[in-house]
Amino acid sequence: MTDIKVLTSHSEYLPLDSMYINPASNAFINVSNIAAQWKPLNFLSPPNYPKAIEEYASFEAILKEHVSDIRYFQKDKNLSLDAMYCRDASIATDHGMILCNMGKAMRSLEPNAQGSVYEAAGIPILGRIEAPGTLEGGDVAWIDTQTLAVGHSYRTNHAGIEQLKGLLNPLGIDVLVVELPHFRGPSDVFHLMSVLSPVDADLAVVYSALMPIKFRNELLERGFELIEVPETEFDTLGSNVLALAPRNCIMVAGNPITEKALLSAACELRTYRGNEISIKGGGGPTCLTRPFKRRL
Repeated sequence: MTDIKVLTSHSEYLPLDSMYINPASNAFINVSNIAAQWKPLNFLSPPNYPKAIEEYASFEAILKEHVSDIRYFQKDKNLSLDAMYCRDASIATDHGMILCNMGKAMRSLEPNAQGSVYEAAGIPILGRIEAPGTLEGGDVAWIDTQTLAVGHSYRTNHAGIEQLKGLLNPLGIDVLVVELPHFRGPSDVFHLMSVLSPVDADLAVVYSALMPIKFRNELLERGFELIEVPETEFDTLGSNVLALAPRNCIMVAGNPITEKALLSAACELRTYRGNEISIKGGGGPTCLTRPFKRRL
C-alpha cells in the first residue's frame, strides 16, 4: 500500500516537504553587481562574494538533509541582491500562490519573476497584490492552519492588507493584523518575522521588545510558549529561526543565548555561518526560503 502524503502550505513548523530557494550565486551574480547594489539596498556592508557562495552551500546542504523537494528560482540579472531573500515576493496557500507587491522599490520585479516559475511548474496563482497596495512575504506568518498573521509595516501597507483579506477571508482564513513599530524607519529591513518565528504548534521564538502587546498576548492566549531573544542577539538574527519540522530548527550561528533556550525547549538545532548571506542583508533562514508544502 502506498503512503499518501497530506500536505499544507498553512504552517510555519510542520515537516518541510517542498520549498523554493534562490541561491546566492543567482542573486549576487558577481562582485561588480554587489558593488553597485549593496548600498542602495541598505546592506550593512558589501558581501564578500566567495565567502557568500561558501556560506550558502553550507546552508543549502542542511536543507537537503531534511527537505526532499527543493526547487530553484531562476537566475535573473534584472533582479537585485535581495532576490536571494525569496520568501518576500510571494505567499504560499493551499489555494495557490499570492504574488506580492514589494514595498522596497528595487525589488519590484521579483513577484512576476516568481510567478513565471510557479506557472511553468503548474502551480496556481490565487491572486496578486496590486498598487497602491504593498505586501511582503516576510510580514506574514501562519499562526495555525486557518490564521495568517500579517504585519502592518513600512513594507506592507493597509491597502495591501485589505487585498490580502479579500483573497483569504472568503476561503475561511482569518487575517490577524499586527501593527508593527517605527523602529529604525522606512529604510530598515523590519518585518513581522523579524520578531516572530513559530517553531511548533505551541512554541515561538520572539523578540518581545519590538512586539505589540496585543499580539504578544494573543500568542499567549493561544497557548504559545515564548522563547525570548535578548537584545544582544536581535541584530544577529536570533529571532529569525526556520523550522524544518516541529522543534527541529535552523538559525544563524552566533546567538548562544537563544541557542541554549531552544535546546532547553527540547529543540534540535542546526546553525550556519551567515555573515555574508544573512547578517549583512538582514535576512535569516526564513527569509532565504519560500516554503511551499509541509506534511500534516
